[in-house]
Amino acid sequence: MTKKSGDPEKTSGGGGGGGGGGDGPAAHVSGQSNKPLSRPAHAMTYQQLAEELGCDFLSGLPDDEAKRRITEFGRNELGEGKGVQPFKIVIAQVANAMTMVLILAMAVSFGIKSWIEGGVVAAVILLNVVVGFFQEYSAEKTMDSLRSLSSPTANVVRKGEAIVVPSGEVVPGDLVEIKMGDTVPADLRLIEAKNFETDEALLTGESLPVRKSENSVFDDKTGPGDRLNVAYSSSTVTKGRAKGIVFATGAFTEIGAIASALNKQDSRVRPVKRKENGKAGPHRYLEAYTLTFGDMIGRFLGVNVGTPLQRKLSKLAMLLFFIAIVCAIIVLGANKFNTKQEVIIYAVATGLSMIPASLVVVLTITMAAGTKRMVERNVIVRNLKSLEALGAVTDICSDKTGTLTQGKMVARGAWIPGKGTYTVELTSSSPFNPTEGKVRFDPAMPTKINFKSTSSKKGNEKAVKEEAAAPTNSEKGNSNEDATGRLAAPAQLLEESKSRLQDFLTVASLANLATVFEKEGEWHARGDPTEIAIQVFASRFGRNRLSVTTGDNAEWSEVAEFPFDSDVKRMSVVMRHNTGNGENIGFTKGAVERVIAVCTKYCDSDEPNSTPIDMTPEFRDQILRNMEVFASLGLRVLALASRTIPADVTVSEDMNRDEIEHDLTFRGLIGLYDPPRAESAAAVHECHQAGISVHMLTGDHPETAKAIAIEVGILPTRMDRVSADIARAMVMTATDFDNLSDDEVDALPVLPLVIARCAPSTKVRMIEALHRRGKFVAMTGDGVNDSPSLKRADVGIAMGQSGSDVAKDASDIVLTDDNFASIVAAIEEGRRIFDNIQKFVLHVLAENIAQAGTLLIGLAFKDDSSLSVFPLAPVEIVWIIMITSGLPDMGLGFERAVPDIMRRPPQSLKTGIFTLEFLIDMVVYGLWITALCLAAFVLRLYAWGGGDLGRNCNDSYSEACETVFRARATTFACLTWFALFLAWELVDVRRSFFRMQPGSKKYFTQWMHDVWRNKFLFWAILLGFVTLFPTLYIPVINHVVFKHTGISWEWGIVFVAAFLFFAGVEAWKFGKRVFFRRMARQKTGSRQWKDMDIEERVFGDYLTNSGSEGSSREMLGGDSRD
Repeated sequence: MTKKSGDPEKTSGGGGGGGGGGDGPAAHVSGQSNKPLSRPAHAMTYQQLAEELGCDFLSGLPDDEAKRRITEFGRNELGEGKGVQPFKIVIAQVANAMTMVLILAMAVSFGIKSWIEGGVVAAVILLNVVVGFFQEYSAEKTMDSLRSLSSPTANVVRKGEAIVVPSGEVVPGDLVEIKMGDTVPADLRLIEAKNFETDEALLTGESLPVRKSENSVFDDKTGPGDRLNVAYSSSTVTKGRAKGIVFATGAFTEIGAIASALNKQDSRVRPVKRKENGKAGPHRYLEAYTLTFGDMIGRFLGVNVGTPLQRKLSKLAMLLFFIAIVCAIIVLGANKFNTKQEVIIYAVATGLSMIPASLVVVLTITMAAGTKRMVERNVIVRNLKSLEALGAVTDICSDKTGTLTQGKMVARGAWIPGKGTYTVELTSSSPFNPTEGKVRFDPAMPTKINFKSTSSKKGNEKAVKEEAAAPTNSEKGNSNEDATGRLAAPAQLLEESKSRLQDFLTVASLANLATVFEKEGEWHARGDPTEIAIQVFASRFGRNRLSVTTGDNAEWSEVAEFPFDSDVKRMSVVMRHNTGNGENIGFTKGAVERVIAVCTKYCDSDEPNSTPIDMTPEFRDQILRNMEVFASLGLRVLALASRTIPADVTVSEDMNRDEIEHDLTFRGLIGLYDPPRAESAAAVHECHQAGISVHMLTGDHPETAKAIAIEVGILPTRMDRVSADIARAMVMTATDFDNLSDDEVDALPVLPLVIARCAPSTKVRMIEALHRRGKFVAMTGDGVNDSPSLKRADVGIAMGQSGSDVAKDASDIVLTDDNFASIVAAIEEGRRIFDNIQKFVLHVLAENIAQAGTLLIGLAFKDDSSLSVFPLAPVEIVWIIMITSGLPDMGLGFERAVPDIMRRPPQSLKTGIFTLEFLIDMVVYGLWITALCLAAFVLRLYAWGGGDLGRNCNDSYSEACETVFRARATTFACLTWFALFLAWELVDVRRSFFRMQPGSKKYFTQWMHDVWRNKFLFWAILLGFVTLFPTLYIPVINHVVFKHTGISWEWGIVFVAAFLFFAGVEAWKFGKRVFFRRMARQKTGSRQWKDMDIEERVFGDYLTNSGSEGSSREMLGGDSRD
């Protein structure tokens, strides 16, 4: 490769990604592209670079060219992902506590020459490892694909259209747009930079953000830290926005050179504590080695890795292991520590009965399947802990724009002082088309106009929805005159105005970064939805930003840009008027209160040369009253203003924005309507049914937020029944909330359901206030400043479409559609997963208790040699644990949500799955199965067998052991059936197996439909039934392996026991339902929480005359499953 101007430093690539052109990453020169350029990118103008890369810096690459380049250059990846590692999965299947117990049992069996039992246990171990491997491998592949879904994205322009693609699909020559909060997807040569700074600490170690400039050109040998016209891959945008051409991807980027260092795994060896002189005594080395060994044991046992639930279950496994040892000792003690083979085998069997061997595998598969189902519901899980946390969420703090609403704003009204009010009637679903819709004009201000008599319908939910949906009375569009003014063409209105409308439109068009343009007969838009709506409004009157800022004789050219700041809630642009006298004019838009605070003038007439008059307190109040009229219709209201910059002021983006944003002239208000998503009201309603409070935290005006909140159900429609002090607390501004001390916040009768003009710091305070009230909080966020609140929340939820990469990195889950309804879907899925984990753990542990109880009580059955005769053989125990129950457990993990899962309060994470009800159920079901199994054994042995226990019946079959072998087979068949039937009974832990769908009219046959609904569980149980018969009737296998024999009339005992099993479990469930109903009545009176009116349930404590049947908050203690 030809070197220019010296010898630039060489860097080595760091892993995969990027493969095609050039001499490969190892020979890559810093600043160069994947395919060598004539000079490094920073040493060329962006026009020269675009020419060499064969791209258009206005419209980007065509789609087919982008596909060709990804084939040529490879994916834009550093290769840090190791992906799925089969060998590690195999090791994990062998090296865990459960498998080690089985290996120990196998070793003991072989040690005492019990070849059959040892061989069966060995086969089970092999089966467990093989099945576990394929299940774990599938789960890892699923999680790997989810990680790729949640990877950073890039905003690229292709064929003139702005699209979002995964960062891995960015190619050299792509035109990329980046803004504050984004992660730079590849090395970019900037072509436009507006107040643009990046954090390059990852690359250069420089802690301060670096200001960039697109017009600079540097020497070839300039180091990476001084290339101010380049934005580096993986750096974070801390300020402003920019566009750039990608010149290097993957391992050819600067960060690719140090990727290997970044990918280095943290050492698992504990460091040695040393003195200040660097020396350490022998005891410090011993301490470090001991701690390291302890960590290794913890990882092996699973007690210090994985999610909280996984760690809790690993600790449970350890507890059961010690209980198994105690049980084995009890068996040995009951047989006077006789070391005969059959006694030791009995001890091994009893120990095995306490080991839930399939537990960890089923948990892994259930969680992996849950994450996959969430993707189908537009939710990407970044942190498995959030799966457990979602079911416990009590409060959701949500943004409004784009989450509860559609995020597709349209300008519906504008008020210009000195001129009048303009309202837009949209008759089309094309929000970007400025030629669609009609415009009405009324010379009166909004406070004097009757917008469908909104005040007479206050408190009427239907009326509020109608007003928000059609605030301009568009159904009367055929008339030229109505309450909102006369119809007129935009060109006519522009001609009728002498100066005020023109001035307003100039600010609307230029204090705006959105692009609206027509291409091939269709209108397209790029930019923020708010700015697009304003730009479309200006374009209706022919004042499109592109038309006045582009071309050889452009009327305006940009001098400086001061981006929107969430602290000041304003943005400004300084433009030079080229066709005038060349003066600089500042144009500002933002929140009404913040803009009028820096306005000192306004115009009260439409004369072109009229002198602006001083802003008075009375006029400020008039502006606010007009704003409230728009806001009460659900419109988001912004103020527009401008100012001529004195000629002696040198304008630059480095100057303090306060030097521009002062002494402004107020130009008017514009009202934007962002319709609620069709599914938002239903989703909020579902949250309220589930005992979850919804809080709206928005930057909008309180009246706008209040109107939308009532429309979607966050606030009660009967606000007239809410006392004044509570109504004030329900809707607050961020200023009012932040001015309260923590004690004052805690003293509020209710935490705000709506916080308007919300700042990022307010979100953190809100989370802390909810935590002090013992709430479990999910918080949504999309901006850089939302990162602290996302991390502070129990479940941080980032927006996948509008969210910044920084916000996504701080979150636990990502919504791919930015839809509030997807949050509710995630909570429902979280509850389903929690329920299913609880079900299969209960199933496993109840069986363990049943088997251990049967064997321990069975110690009383002693033969002629005074040795205990086991009611269940070791192979039978292992068979039921691994073969009979393993697949049904997994089927329970796949079970769909119970009908009322979103009609009960959130569960507590303090108790987790091990609730008091769970523990009692576990013992009751375990002991009931024990009693039935022992009853079957005793009946066959004593009632119809004469009580002949034979001799050496634990070891081999003989005619003397016929009765024992038949009794054992009967017990095995009973336990097998109970294990299978219990899985069906646990589909709903309270409802009857025969009546799981409460609304069904199929009173006698609904259970048939229910068992077929979960086909995996159905076939798993059917397989359990089928595999029972070969073990009973195939010669050799029955006598030698399972230590039982085929049965005939004994099936009568099995059928009767099965009937009693169902009767007992159904009676227990019925008793639970009666108990919980009575508990609910004691708390709430005659009505249950689920049967209350939804508003009374949610807001009952705050509505007057809401009845005396009990607090709705108290009712949250109940459950709807009874």
